[in-house]
Amino acid sequence: MRTPRLRLLAAGVAAGLVLAGCGGGSDDDSGGTSSAVSQADIDKAMQTPTELTFWSWVPNIDKEIALFEKEYPAINVKLVNAGQGEPQYTKLRTALKAGSGAPDVVQIEFQYIPTFTITGDLLDLRPYGAEALKDQFVDWTWGQVTGADGQVWAIPQDTGPMGMLYRQDIFDKYGIKPPTTWDEFAAAARTLHAADPNVYLTNLASNQNGAWMGLLWQAGSRPFKTDGDRISVSVNDEASKKLGQYWGGLAKEGVISTDADFTDQWYQGLNRGKYATWLTAAWGPVFLSTSAKDTSGKWRAAPLPQWTDGGQEAGNWGGSTSAVVKTTKNPIAAAKFAEFLNTDPESTMMFATEQFLFPATKAVLSNPAFSDQKPAFYGGQQVNQVFAGISDTVATDFQWPPFLDQTVNDWDETVGKSLADRTDTVAALDQWQQRITTYAKNQGFKVE
Repeated sequence: MRTPRLRLLAAGVAAGLVLAGCGGGSDDDSGGTSSAVSQADIDKAMQTPTELTFWSWVPNIDKEIALFEKEYPAINVKLVNAGQGEPQYTKLRTALKAGSGAPDVVQIEFQYIPTFTITGDLLDLRPYGAEALKDQFVDWTWGQVTGADGQVWAIPQDTGPMGMLYRQDIFDKYGIKPPTTWDEFAAAARTLHAADPNVYLTNLASNQNGAWMGLLWQAGSRPFKTDGDRISVSVNDEASKKLGQYWGGLAKEGVISTDADFTDQWYQGLNRGKYATWLTAAWGPVFLSTSAKDTSGKWRAAPLPQWTDGGQEAGNWGGSTSAVVKTTKNPIAAAKFAEFLNTDPESTMMFATEQFLFPATKAVLSNPAFSDQKPAFYGGQQVNQVFAGISDTVATDFQWPPFLDQTVNDWDETVGKSLADRTDTVAALDQWQQRITTYAKNQGFKVE
């Protein structure tokens, strides 16, 4: 599911991490044994009357559930909407701590998977045939759901490869061509704002860690790497500082805005033409078409500008998975439900065309019924095809920290604040690095 906001959870949540699952690598810690479940056992489980509880925030996902129940009539799936994103994670942690009330299957965003694997709360899906699914998914998505020792922690559901939505009418009015490099983007930002001080080439939201992480991904930074109780933290590496100097510099010049996003002010800005571009994810086109209806027909899509001329690199912002909670009493049925939702052709196409989730499977991305759509909001451009191409350029080796909530909070108070205040963003990156490092050490990690 799209992720407009990465926010801090309730105070004290991260304290439960303290390396509860950092033994890493043993069969018990991985959430399952290395031996495969037999097809006979799978057949028996799928024909045995069973009730599964599934937590998801996707609207109308009961339609996909109905497809599964039609295929496996012995299994009943109880759907619970426990909140979107962070509110759900808080409830999940509470249930896991209490030892009761946790679902069998749960929707988890890519960036939160390490938070739950470090505490040993997810089931390794390899014994249930998950490894055989790898080639059905875009390569980088599979990298997001697999562990260092080959564990498969979840099945990808939807994604958010980043691109650029831009106002064709504003570009035409001021003679701007869609920038293909970040140097061209900076020049266009200065030209546009000089021509009309009420218009900015873009808005880099000072409250939006999700977009920043996606831009870090594109820039080649790999800020986190976790191996058991060892973690590498480098949010102020060379690539990160390049990003900080670039965006912090444009913010200081006043040629981009840094308004908080997903606020009334931001929505108004989109509708009245304050922002000529939105650097967003593949879920952005549908979101924008419902949030800025007054601008229909004026927008187009393109890949992100590149750091090197002719480059083809993208980052990701958002997307989610179906994971099986380790406490489930019905692991086979739960694993096969997660698999069905995200690999069955009818289910995956329904996600893409009815709930408008951007696909994780290669089959849907290449299906003309999806890729050839020509929405009027984008002047008939095949926007899905643009983002499908972008998805192929997302690097596979980006990792998330096992304490994302704290990382986001620290970003808000350092890097985000520097953008809002138009102060030194490079210095703020050093502050972010120090705060994360201190926190990780206090949680028992060996920081490299």
